[in-house]
Amino acid sequence: MKEELRKYLAEMGYEVKDFGTHSPESMDYPDVAHPLAESVEKGEVELGIALCGSGNGISMTLNKHQGVRAALCWNEELAALARQHNDANVLSLPARFISVDLAKKIVMKFLGSSFEGGRHQRRVEKIPCR
Repeated sequence: MKEELRKYLAEMGYEVKDFGTHSPESMDYPDVAHPLAESVEKGEVELGIALCGSGNGISMTLNKHQGVRAALCWNEELAALARQHNDANVLSLPARFISVDLAKKIVMKFLGSSFEGGRHQRRVEKIPCR
């Protein structure tokens, strides 16, 4: 799925920074989540897309980083709302539970949506730990 999405995004004109994995072998999701989160934190990338089997582990890891708001989305509506209401900057996909075609639609909805601000702004400002 990652390779299909990478190719699709490149064809759509997006610059893709690939943090891995680069083989079908089992791997530990924090090994790719931390570099992605650090890139978002530093402003090297504006938005990220992360995949793991359920999407849960990678989301938990990403959300340990200040300034990262990873949202686990398995349909287009969730992806739009994650951006519009939560200012999500990383989309997490549950690769075992969605098709590549659906993943492409979710990604495009995420990338095509923007934060609405307003009442949602104060909520997003309350997310970081004090």
